[in-house]
Amino acid sequence: MHHVSIRTADIHRAIAFYERLGFQVSERFTTGFTLACWLQGPDGRLELIQIPEPKPAPDAFGDERYVGYYHLSFDLTGRTDNLTLWLAKLQAQFDADPDLPPLQVLLSPQQQQIGAGIYEVLFIADADGLPLEFLRQVN
Repeated sequence: MHHVSIRTADIHRAIAFYERLGFQVSERFTTGFTLACWLQGPDGRLELIQIPEPKPAPDAFGDERYVGYYHLSFDLTGRTDNLTLWLAKLQAQFDADPDLPPLQVLLSPQQQQIGAGIYEVLFIADADGLPLEFLRQVN
């Protein structure tokens, strides 16, 4: 996959959010009429596109009947031994930066069986409220 594209209401706020997750701006450009950028991270590339006069995004996480984009998922296996501690460190970064909105946890870390594997899973919302999943394979 080349990249995942995310439309955002405020590209600068979104960049600051994704930088806390380990992404860095690799290219800045315009898409005709608006600001855009590519962010490179440990799991690939994101494209952010600022949308003038944005409408609120649907609640993909809370609406069980929603159809469409649901979430991005980041595998933290090998980068952390504990999602609760990883989340606490991320929370501290957000708490220390008054320019960022508070970190929104949609689902606290918990174990889930997926196929034959046991995973530790958590969900947070990005700067525009889009759900992001973080998981770590336990076995």
